Amino acid sequence: MTTEAHTESTEATTAAPTGVILTDVAAVKVKALIEQEGRDDLRLRIAVQPGGCSGLRYQLFFDERSLDGDVVSDFDGVEVVVDRMSSPYLAGASIDFADRIDAQGFTIDNPNAQNSCACGDSFH
Repeated sequence: MTTEAHTESTEATTAAPTGVILTDVAAVKVKALIEQEGRDDLRLRIAVQPGGCSGLRYQLFFDERSLDGDVVSDFDGVEVVVDRMSSPYLAGASIDFADRIDAQGFTIDNPNAQNSCACGDSFH
């Protein structure tokens, strides 16, 4: 019985192919930022809102709350939480962390977002 429950738990915490993907580099950065906060109850929450050039605007922030319908994925001890309204828009999205001279910060590669601004493509 204990083994079965453990197996189910492992399957639940493994990121599904349709869920959000957090790269190893991003996971390390998130862990470091949470440690700086000095709290062990924080998780990375990702939400989307309509707008922006790609059709979606992203919000990434630390959150201790659990909301009804949250989709939670675990990446090497880092929990990533997506609310149920944002979940369909983030299916298959990959979150990475860039630390280069030309770019620094979290980046999101989302196959669900439009790749270009509608303003330039809609006028022929």
